[in-house]
Amino acid sequence: MSPTIDRTVPKLGVRSTRQRTAVVNVLRDLENFASAKTIHQELTNRNLRVGLTTVYRTLQSLTDIKAVDVLHMSNGETLYRHCVTEEHHHHLVCTNCGKTVEIDGGPVEKWANEVCATHGFTLTGHEAEVFGLCADCAAKKS
Repeated sequence: MSPTIDRTVPKLGVRSTRQRTAVVNVLRDLENFASAKTIHQELTNRNLRVGLTTVYRTLQSLTDIKAVDVLHMSNGETLYRHCVTEEHHHHLVCTNCGKTVEIDGGPVEKWANEVCATHGFTLTGHEAEVFGLCADCAAKKS
């Protein structure tokens, strides 16, 4: 029996293929940021044949059209996530389990605008992610 692929996924970018739809479905199902290899493994677990190179290419094209959020880790790994909101936001990420919460930028937005104005810049964008331990992981460590 062949797994079903959600055909209602909107066309993201110039091509809408079976592989692209499968990657988007996995991204929508995952709650946390995930690497291309993790996404590929999840596709394999679902018996969806999508090559790792195709996963990387799809993630890059989704990044190019801002259909996914990207997190560049200090170890050089790039993680991807389909976010609930299309509004500008930031993330609170647990450094132990990877739990991710979308958060409003609040004071970061004001600070970024003020710093740009002070130095004669016009703000065109910024990224701010907050890392820490979620309540569950912090409780396990104590």
